[in-house]
Amino acid sequence: MATLFDSLKLGDITLSNRIIMAPMTRMRSKQPGNIPYALNAEYYAQRASAGLIISEATQISQQGQGYPCTPGIHTADQVEGWKLVTDAIHAKGGKIFLQLWHVGRISHSSYQTDGLPPVAPSSIKPTGKAFTIDWNQVDFEVPHALEISEIKEILNDYQQACERAMLAGFDGVEVHGANGYLLDQFLQDGSNKRDDIYGSSIENRARFLLEVVDIAAKVWGNSRVGVRLSPYGTFNDMSDSDPLALFTYVLKELDRRKIAYVHMIEPRATAAGNGDTIIQNVPSTLDLFPNIFNGVFISAGGYSPESAKATVMSGQANAIAFGRFYISNPDLVERIWSGVTLTPYHRATFYGGAEKGYTDYLFFCKEHE
Repeated sequence: MATLFDSLKLGDITLSNRIIMAPMTRMRSKQPGNIPYALNAEYYAQRASAGLIISEATQISQQGQGYPCTPGIHTADQVEGWKLVTDAIHAKGGKIFLQLWHVGRISHSSYQTDGLPPVAPSSIKPTGKAFTIDWNQVDFEVPHALEISEIKEILNDYQQACERAMLAGFDGVEVHGANGYLLDQFLQDGSNKRDDIYGSSIENRARFLLEVVDIAAKVWGNSRVGVRLSPYGTFNDMSDSDPLALFTYVLKELDRRKIAYVHMIEPRATAAGNGDTIIQNVPSTLDLFPNIFNGVFISAGGYSPESAKATVMSGQANAIAFGRFYISNPDLVERIWSGVTLTPYHRATFYGGAEKGYTDYLFFCKEHE
């Protein structure tokens, strides 16, 4: 029977424990250029005792950006900035995967070359508000439906991002297929109304995600690639007519590829970091998709230390990803091990800014000096 504090074999690397730092957008990269810098390195290094850190979502191209001050992995300066982060984590014995991100229709023309509209599988405007590059919130725009030739260009962007992630010193990559961003937009039929090889059937809608996974595996090897999914997620105006069939197919295909892990967000946490509501009495991915993916299964969304311990001990998940509590508890592993009270987080400081609410949360040992 495994515990939260046992080591875990993840592909060809070994994690020191099963507490994962979830990817969290914090909008604190250096400007201009969306470049990680010393402050970001300090933030991640503070949390290096996690079994694995999954970086904040990182745009693979300028086209893929949808929020101000989020980091990229498409320029030489960004690669050098990420080296500061990976070096700081490795110096403390930690491991980090880079999360590869393209927001698709959740972008805004203010980020796009020549002010072009954002891109998507279909020209369907999502409900809600977009962030402009200067931090204003405005209605989403009608996106441009990608041509097949343009999809191929984005696949090339993913390949270059994977290669740059290796240059930046990461231990692997996570393909972001969740939360209503581009790959999820292709997966779900509420946002994908195509009638070509990337639309209509489940197999066709899953094609783009699986092509990205295959590209990542070609660069990194299957054992250094993970995928994040959000079945039943509604964030960013997402929906599907048969999510059970869709994600069962996707999990079978990922299992066939023998990737390092699948990272799934629980339906109870559909706000995707945009709020604190945990929905009760909804099905769990652990029950909906049992024994489909046979590799390492990371579960995320609404976990307490107690429920995380119980889930790993039950064998339903191999590891648990924590998000918000990792913001306010840089020594989360040590706190859960010791059974001490977790420091509350302050949502007002989640996005943007500098040290406040980012690197100034105290370690347990410092609180009692």
